[in-house]
Amino acid sequence: MATEQKKWNVSDIPDLTGRTAVVTGANSGLGIATVDALARAGAHVVLAVRDPKRGEAAAATVQGRGSVEVRRLDLADLASVREFAAGWQGDLDLLINNAGVMNIPEASTKDGFEMQFGTNHLGHFALTNLLLPHVTDRVVTVSSGAHKMPGSPYIHFDNLNLTGEYAPMTAYSQSKLANLLFTLELQRRLAEAGSPVRALAAHPGWAATNLQSHDGSALRRVFMRVGNRVFAQDNKAGALPTLYAAVQDLPGASYLGPDGFGEMRGGPTLVGRSAAAGDPASARRLWTASEELTGVMFPELAVSVRS
Repeated sequence: MATEQKKWNVSDIPDLTGRTAVVTGANSGLGIATVDALARAGAHVVLAVRDPKRGEAAAATVQGRGSVEVRRLDLADLASVREFAAGWQGDLDLLINNAGVMNIPEASTKDGFEMQFGTNHLGHFALTNLLLPHVTDRVVTVSSGAHKMPGSPYIHFDNLNLTGEYAPMTAYSQSKLANLLFTLELQRRLAEAGSPVRALAAHPGWAATNLQSHDGSALRRVFMRVGNRVFAQDNKAGALPTLYAAVQDLPGASYLGPDGFGEMRGGPTLVGRSAAAGDPASARRLWTASEELTGVMFPELAVSVRS
C-alpha cells in the first residue's frame, strides 16, 4: 500500500542563520506567520509596517533563534518607500512583498493612485527596485487566485486608476494580476543582466486573515466570515507557499500555491496562472507604465555589481 507523501511545512525550512529578510505588511495575518517561521529558522527579519506600534506588538509575539526589528513603511506613500530604501544598509537576502489591501471602497494613495493598485503593485514595484542593489537571493511577491477571477481580469492600461469604472473586486484582481506580471518582467530583467537574484510569486489560497475585514461591502464581509469558517486555512498554512518560494531551489518566475481543490488550501506546490498573467508583452508594458508613475527604474548599478 502506497504511503502518503509528507507535505512540506515550516519544519522543512533550512537553517537561515546569518540571513536577513524584509517582510512587508508583517504585523498580522500572513505577514506575521511568515516572520515567525523565518525567525524560528534563524533569520534576522525586518517587519516593514505602516504602524510601528502595531509592528512592535506583533514582533513581541515572535519566538525564534533569529531576531526581529520593526521599521516604518507605508506602501501607499512613495516618499515613505524611498525613505525606507534609503535607510537600508548591507545585504538583504530575502525581500518578501506580502502587504496588501483587498476589496476596499474607492480611495487614493498619497500620490494619487487607486489604492489597491498603488499599494499592492506600485508600492512594491518601487520598493523592490530601490532595494535591489542590496538583494542577494530572491524577491517573493504575494499574489492571489483572484488574478484569474471570472471575467478574465486584465490590466486597464488606458485607465489604471479605474476612474469612473471602479469596482472593488475589479481593482483587487487588477493589482494581483500586476503582481504576477511584475514578477515575470523582473525575472526577465534579472536573467538578462546575468544576476543570480530570482523573482518568484506565491498565493495563500483561501486564508483566514483580517484582510477581508476591510471590505467595504457588508454582504461580502458576511460571505467572507462564513467562507473563513468553512473553506479557509489559518494564516500559518496560508504562509506556506510564500515560505516555500523563499527557501526552496526553484526557477525564477515560479508561482506557488496550495495543492488542494481549487488551490484554496493544502501544501505548497507549483501552480498555474492565467494566460494574461503569463503575457510577456503586457509585463513589459506594465513595467514601463510603473516606471513612469513611480519615477523608479530598474537599477543598473545592482546588475553591474553582480556581473
